[in-house]
Amino acid sequence: MRVVSLVPSLTEAIAVSLPGVVVGATDWCSHPPDLDVTRVGGTKNPKLDPILALAPDLVIANEEENREPDLTALREAGVEVLVTEVRDVPRAFAELARVLDACGAPSRPRWLDEAEQAWARLPDPEGRMTAVVPIWRRPWMVLGRDTFAGDVLSRLGVDHAYAAHAERYPRVTLDELRSTAPDVVVLPDEPYRFTPADGPEAFTGLPCALVSGRHLTWYGPSLGEAPRVLGAALRAARR
Repeated sequence: MRVVSLVPSLTEAIAVSLPGVVVGATDWCSHPPDLDVTRVGGTKNPKLDPILALAPDLVIANEEENREPDLTALREAGVEVLVTEVRDVPRAFAELARVLDACGAPSRPRWLDEAEQAWARLPDPEGRMTAVVPIWRRPWMVLGRDTFAGDVLSRLGVDHAYAAHAERYPRVTLDELRSTAPDVVVLPDEPYRFTPADGPEAFTGLPCALVSGRHLTWYGPSLGEAPRVLGAALRAARR
């Protein structure tokens, strides 16, 4: 089986479960750190000719991360494309199992069972907090409705202010973000790389939690430690 993955978290999931199966991945596929495969461009602008030159049996994509015209072009060139849709934690586990099965996994990997158990055993939050979750600045964009990251936070006791917004990733002015007066501002390090010096200064007087984007937005092996890692970052921000 030869697989090209256009989804960073799924690249990691396949590579750690089926070594040698992934032959091509995007420039953003950073895990596992020792991944040595042909790079085929970005998630939004994959290079189709290099993908076709790899003669993949399957291309793995996601309805949110990848563009339909690129996937259509691959199908028209005779390549099988599997497209995932992940909007919450349970669906992430179902799609991971589907992807690994399609890639030839003889059995369900142990890490997937352990990750699912970590979320199933997650205790009810002792209390809930409100949040805004910027994912970009210039312009400011935040988590909106129906997102995987929003469901992750909800299960950890965080209700983000734009969960009922008409858009999934609305553009919002900074003044509007500040006016929501959340209990915490959650600042991930991807897709925009918020850092202690780039992000918190815009929310003076509000607690800011700098969190791992991989644990907040990726659905793969990182799911197993995400409750602990994200929970610790959120608690630290409220101290």
